Amino acid sequence: MADHFQLRLVDSFMLAPTVRHLIFERVDGQPLAFQPGQFLQVHFHYDDGTATKRSYSVATIGDGSSPVQRVEIAVSYVEGGAATQLLGELPVGGVIDASGPYGRFCLQETDSHPRYLLLATGTGVTPYRAMLPQIEKLLAKGDREVVLLYGARSEAELLYGEEFETFAQTHPGFLFHGCLSREARAISRSSDRSGHVQHVLAELGPHADRDIAYLCGNPNMVDAAFAALKEFGLPVPHIRREKYISSR
Repeated sequence: MADHFQLRLVDSFMLAPTVRHLIFERVDGQPLAFQPGQFLQVHFHYDDGTATKRSYSVATIGDGSSPVQRVEIAVSYVEGGAATQLLGELPVGGVIDASGPYGRFCLQETDSHPRYLLLATGTGVTPYRAMLPQIEKLLAKGDREVVLLYGARSEAELLYGEEFETFAQTHPGFLFHGCLSREARAISRSSDRSGHVQHVLAELGPHADRDIAYLCGNPNMVDAAFAALKEFGLPVPHIRREKYISSR
């Protein structure tokens, strides 16, 4: 059963012009037990008193074996959004109500495929940041490869891009491709790709005997990539999905 608790903001910074990274601790001082890939729900009320909630993947880097003291999330600004008003303007020391963790968008220990294809757009990349320690353990086996295709309109919107670049440089089995759909970097990198994630996917030559795929982010990308992967022959159970929908 999911736990209900309060979170106090201890720090924050802008990841991109319209995305804020927030760092919380539980008001009760307890750590949060979660599996990378899971999400929390933030509970609040509209101005008319109606209760509502929003879901945010935990971005805290952890291996899932021990609870974490700091709870990190990434929040996109939605014009006129109630959650944007709450979380975009929350001061250090501010308190919110939350519950969780929820979800099964997690790396499975039973997976034995040689290659993992991780696809993301926008804040849909946050689960993969949390998974980095697990990915490191996978790569240590020596017979695995992990490829992250991350779609954004421009370099400024590649959330945690430098973290993934650094991880790729220090872990030969991990490939990171920033897929820029509107504006290329001023100084291009060999790992960059032009276009949308689902179109760059064909370059990897997905194959049912080799790949398992994780899709997270914009519903249009998730649907298009899902269809493309099925065309390449991946069975549906080997394509795991999490759609991010911006809500007011």
